[in-house]
Amino acid sequence: MYQMLLTNLENGILTITINRPDKLNALNRDVFSDLDKATDEIQNDPSIRSAIITGAGAKAFVAGADITEFDGLGKDEAMALAKRGQDVFFKIENSSKPIIAAVNGFALGGGCELAMACHFRIAAHNAKFGQPEVNLGLIPGYGGTQRLTQLIGKGRAIELLISGTMIDAATALQYGLVNYVADAGELLNKATVILSVINTKAPLAIAACIKAANAVFDTTSNGYETEITAFGECFTTDDRKEGTSAFLEKRKPEFKGK
Repeated sequence: MYQMLLTNLENGILTITINRPDKLNALNRDVFSDLDKATDEIQNDPSIRSAIITGAGAKAFVAGADITEFDGLGKDEAMALAKRGQDVFFKIENSSKPIIAAVNGFALGGGCELAMACHFRIAAHNAKFGQPEVNLGLIPGYGGTQRLTQLIGKGRAIELLISGTMIDAATALQYGLVNYVADAGELLNKATVILSVINTKAPLAIAACIKAANAVFDTTSNGYETEITAFGECFTTDDRKEGTSAFLEKRKPEFKGK
């Protein structure tokens, strides 16, 4: 089904592994095409409750974009390339099902941008993050200037963007770029444990939380109005009735996503 991805579905969690270890999992057109399809699969397959994105091998999550595809591009082609990347990452960011990044090594350039498009990030101790595009006479094109600023603040983001400096996992944790740091051998297990808890919650409420949180950074919408609307919509669901009944009856709820 996929050229550049390995996938495994277990207990409602789809693990997606970008499988170009010989190229440090660099993002090329085929990887973007596969990620686009995989995000659709997450959204449309009811057996998938959440997902993890990681990289093959011990060295890299994604070490960046595939620079070989940059040769010969003019302005319009470069803008189209950036637009394609942004569209795929917007789809990940706006997935109604949680997608987390398990960063198992270098997350540089487009790899850092992919990790930031996920709903949150867990890093191995050997992970490195950075936007080194200025070293190529470029800037991030897949949303990196925006999401990095949103996640760690303007001052720190601009410093990293214009210096091209990498930061380690401990610094990423301090900055708020990642939620947890784990041993490399425990990284996927840590992600799975977190998602196993999330998967017990009401799917429609999870989707509403993601939508409302994303609205904070959407200049075309009012986040508070989004929250009010989503709150009201949740009240009409069977899951809300089940959650309320389970609470009053002192039992665990059984949510159906309806």
